[in-house]
Amino acid sequence: MLYTFDGTFDGLLSCVFDAFARKEDVTEVLRTWDEIPLFCLDAMRHVDTELAHARRVWLKLEKCMSRTVLNSLVKSFLYAPVEVSFYSTLFRFICRAMVSEIRIEGDFGDADVLAVLNNSRKVSYEASRMRQFVRFQKAVNGTYFAMIEPLYDVLPLAIGHFVDRFADSRFIIYDRIRDYGFFYDGKESHRIVLSSDAPHMVTGNLDETIADADEAMFKKLWRTYFNATAIPERTNPRKQRQDMPHRFWKYLTEVNGV
Repeated sequence: MLYTFDGTFDGLLSCVFDAFARKEDVTEVLRTWDEIPLFCLDAMRHVDTELAHARRVWLKLEKCMSRTVLNSLVKSFLYAPVEVSFYSTLFRFICRAMVSEIRIEGDFGDADVLAVLNNSRKVSYEASRMRQFVRFQKAVNGTYFAMIEPLYDVLPLAIGHFVDRFADSRFIIYDRIRDYGFFYDGKESHRIVLSSDAPHMVTGNLDETIADADEAMFKKLWRTYFNATAIPERTNPRKQRQDMPHRFWKYLTEVNGV
């Protein structure tokens, strides 16, 4: 049996609920738009997301695992789109946790447990890097804009950090790879999708027609500070790329600022 779902976490939990309710042997779980693997299946069914069902599974998981492991489960879900077969791993992990008489989180001999915990750490590390390497540009209307291209879907994990730090400002952080972002209006954050044909959606830099009049000056000041604090004799490109991977440089003011 293969289940397909809408790609949401609640959708995955709904798959778990259906599998138990129908007593079906589910071997694969994929999103509706993923490529179906080339092997024989007895049946394939799409599972609609039911929030009530998802809630019941979540309440059961709260009894089966610690809060730390629950967080790891959610973070691993943000990794899953990179390797779509990982949805099946998450499904098996959840199902086993629900039926096991003991907590499975310490069973590192189980490939699914190990994968969930390892991928959770990868997502956490990428979210931490996002908090370090995001660079904002000020638009003429006072809104700050930043483009990112993280390896994983970490924006939901990182947005709270920026809301706390810039609670009195309006800003947009946009994930170009996944084509969505968050707009903070000074009170709460909203998930948004922006038009992809705008120049700043291609370059990541605000065009001078919509950038604040002082934006170019502040970019120059930041680059001047960056260069002035550097010690040429201690330049270590290899260490620099290790601490700040080259894939982040595209949107860094100190590297590409005007």
